[in-house]
Amino acid sequence: MGQLISLFFIICQGCAQVNLPASTQDVDPIRPGAWATEKYLPGLKDKRVALVVNQTSTIGSTHLADSLLRRGVNIVTIFAPEHGFRGTAEAGAHIDNGTDPVTGIKIISIYGSKKKPSPEDLQGIDVLMFDIQDVGVRFFTYISTLHYLMEAAAESGIPLIVLDRPNPNGHYIDGPVLDTTNFRSFVGMDAIPVVYGMTMGELAGMINGEQWISKPCQLTVIRCQGYDHTLPYTLPVKPSPNLPNQLSVLLYPGICFFEGTVASLGRGTEMPFQVAGHPDYPDHQFSFTPVSMESAVNPPLKGKLCYGVDLRHLSTDSLFHNRKLDLSVLLHFYSRMDTATFFNAKWFDTLAGTTAFRKAIEAGWSETQIRQSWQADLLKFNEKRKKYLLYKDF
Repeated sequence: MGQLISLFFIICQGCAQVNLPASTQDVDPIRPGAWATEKYLPGLKDKRVALVVNQTSTIGSTHLADSLLRRGVNIVTIFAPEHGFRGTAEAGAHIDNGTDPVTGIKIISIYGSKKKPSPEDLQGIDVLMFDIQDVGVRFFTYISTLHYLMEAAAESGIPLIVLDRPNPNGHYIDGPVLDTTNFRSFVGMDAIPVVYGMTMGELAGMINGEQWISKPCQLTVIRCQGYDHTLPYTLPVKPSPNLPNQLSVLLYPGICFFEGTVASLGRGTEMPFQVAGHPDYPDHQFSFTPVSMESAVNPPLKGKLCYGVDLRHLSTDSLFHNRKLDLSVLLHFYSRMDTATFFNAKWFDTLAGTTAFRKAIEAGWSETQIRQSWQADLLKFNEKRKKYLLYKDF
């Protein structure tokens, strides 16, 4: 089974400035943009500020909202994305409007039926600030939240500050480029590949520059310090409830395609995005049973004994150096299961951003052949991408 697990990626870092003990700086010289408070605090003076943040929005161990409040910043609204402001809601769960019990600040949900701040939501706001950790994968929905926020900011004439963060999968690009005509959705809005090798700040520049919104927003990016696209970066805070560790973050770009199949990728276990299984998988050496838990109340195949593949033995170092979207586990599963019922075609194609990927698997193409089919579009994308990079490329 070891040969079927070559798997994918990892990378990045980024950061900023803030006076820390020398010992801390020696251990981790990479700092997210949020740490560079001297670069953006002056622009917030006497302004009414709205934040788009979640549990990853920290300066050290302190949440950005708490840090700004202590510095006298007037935060009037917090917009809550998928998983909520504190990051505890499961994927797809409804996020309610309300008041943050810690700060007393008004919270407006921008996940669910409403994904974009309305003009009414933005009344009385002078500056928008976005600070969310990305994982560098197109179907991780915070980049869609950023797209909608930029659109709303441009329409209301409100400046947007993006506090940039390192991309842990930012050291390569791979996968099919989204067909925006047929597959534009909240898990893929723009013509980028599955792994796009950009930070949020760089991608924001691309959204503006490529005119993917009706008019450009007034954008400021506070850069990371000590980061470039050749460096590995371990996330200090889990980016979502079902990405609990660095291994899951690095496996996510490829194993997430199992969401568009009959198999489970471990939601409802302590190892989400680190395993794959199904009751009908013929090899019974490894098994797990998804159950209801806070991060996955009703996971796929809940209560059913699943047999499959355990990827937890893989090293994050090997995944980093692989530098490609590895399809071997997905292709292996397809070959061992009932191929007629394996795919949920609509959802798989939505994740892939094309029908071509699924049809290539069904036609029996090898991983090499499938990857080759992406290359022309990846080359075109990379030429555009280079115009918007803020950090040394891989």
